[in-house]
Amino acid sequence: MAGTRSGSARRKWPVILGAAFIIIVVALVAYTSSGNTQEHCEVCVTFNGRTNCGNSAAATREQAERAATDLACNGLTSGMTELMQCQNSPTRKITFKTQ
Repeated sequence: MAGTRSGSARRKWPVILGAAFIIIVVALVAYTSSGNTQEHCEVCVTFNGRTNCGNSAAATREQAERAATDLACNGLTSGMTELMQCQNSPTRKITFKTQ
């Protein structure tokens, strides 16, 4: 029985080390990604008579606004030309939250 117990303990270590590695990697990804998103933005765009809003978070206000605008316009357009026109549309509401 002593030989069986030793073999069982040897098989547990790779599993324990693998689980610990996965937990460390997930924690590291969560830690590094949460520190990069400090500016939250909501943009509402009216294009061709329709209004849509998009939310985004990024390191800077400009990045957050751009991403939220892209998300809002994606729901209103059906091609690259319309998308670019929507992104440059002056009719919109922008709300920022710093965290």
